[in-house]
Amino acid sequence: MIHFECDYLEGCHPAILQKLQETNLEQNLGYGVDPHCERAAAMIRIACDAPDADVHFLVGGTQTNATILSALLRPYQGVLCASTGHINVHETGAIEHGGHKVLPLPSTDGKLTAEQVRSALEAHFQDANHEHMVQPGAVYISFPTELGTIYTKAELEALSAVCRDWEVPLFIDGARLGYGLESSQSRLLLKDIARLSDVFYIGGTKQGALFGEAVVFRSRELARDFRYLIKMNGGMLAKGRLLGIQFEALMEGGLYFKLARQADRLAEQLSGAFRAAGIELLIDSGTNQVFPILSEAQAQKLGREFGFEYWTRTPDGRDAWRFCTSWATTREQVETLAAAIKDLEDTKN
Repeated sequence: MIHFECDYLEGCHPAILQKLQETNLEQNLGYGVDPHCERAAAMIRIACDAPDADVHFLVGGTQTNATILSALLRPYQGVLCASTGHINVHETGAIEHGGHKVLPLPSTDGKLTAEQVRSALEAHFQDANHEHMVQPGAVYISFPTELGTIYTKAELEALSAVCRDWEVPLFIDGARLGYGLESSQSRLLLKDIARLSDVFYIGGTKQGALFGEAVVFRSRELARDFRYLIKMNGGMLAKGRLLGIQFEALMEGGLYFKLARQADRLAEQLSGAFRAAGIELLIDSGTNQVFPILSEAQAQKLGREFGFEYWTRTPDGRDAWRFCTSWATTREQVETLAAAIKDLEDTKN
C-alpha cells in the first residue's frame, strides 16, 4: 500500500535526523533560549529579508493558530476568515475554545477577497448596534488555502492594504507555505509574505520536520509578551532546541524550498494523469494537494493499492477525494499511481 492521505506520514528529512543525532548530547538551556533557536531565527530573518522580525517556534499548527490569535485579539474580538478556512472547518473549535469567535465569509475557492474584508468591516462599524456584536479584530488566511489554491501577488497586496487601512492585523497560516511558494502558479516570494502580512508562520510539520512551526511577526512590538502566551497555551517546549535544530536544517541551503518544489512537481504529474484518464478535478490547486472526482468504482479500485482521503460531496452529488504528495514522496510512487490511474479510463461507474 502506497499512502497519499496527507503530507506528514513520514518522520523527517534525513538532514534533520542527522543534525539531531549530532547535537543529541549537547547541553542547552531550555524553552527556546539556546544557540540553535537563535541561529534558526537569524536564518529565517535573512530569508524573509526582514531584519526587525521577531521569530518564535511552536510545535503544531492548531496550537500555533490559537496562540497567535490570542495575541492579536482583544477579548471582545473575533477573526474574519474564509468559510473553508482551516480554523473554521478543521480545528475542533480551538479558536472558540480560547474565547474568540471565528467570523466566516463565503468562499468556494478557499480565498478571501479584499472587497469581502472591507465590506465586513464597514458593515460592522456602520451598524448602530455594533457595540453589542463581536468586533472583527483580525483577518486570517492560509497560503496555500485549505483547497490548495494560491493568492496572486495582486490579491495579497489588496488584502494587506485593506487590513492596514483599517488597522486590523493580517495573519497568514503557513502550515504548507513552501508548497504554496513553490507552486508553478505562484509569483510570490517569502519576502513578499513577510512584507504583506503582520504575522505568518513557516510550517515544518507538513514540510520535512518531525514537528514544528516558525512564527514570524513583522515587528517586535506586535509580538510583545508573545512568549507569555506561548507558555499559557502549552506551547513552550522544555527542550526547545529540538525546534531550532530542525529549522536550522530546513533553512540551510534552501532545503525547505527544494523539498516543496519537488512535491509540487510530483503533484502536477498526478494532476496530469487524472486529466489524461478523463477524470475531472474539483479544483486546480497548483500545490501538493490533488482533488479528483471519482466514481465509487474508481475509488474502490484505487483504494486496493493506495491510501487517499475523502474530501467532499460536489454540488451535483459526486465525490471528491484528496491525494497529497509530500517532501518524502518519490517519483517511483507517483509513477506507480499514475499507471493505476491510467487503468481507470474504462471505470466510469
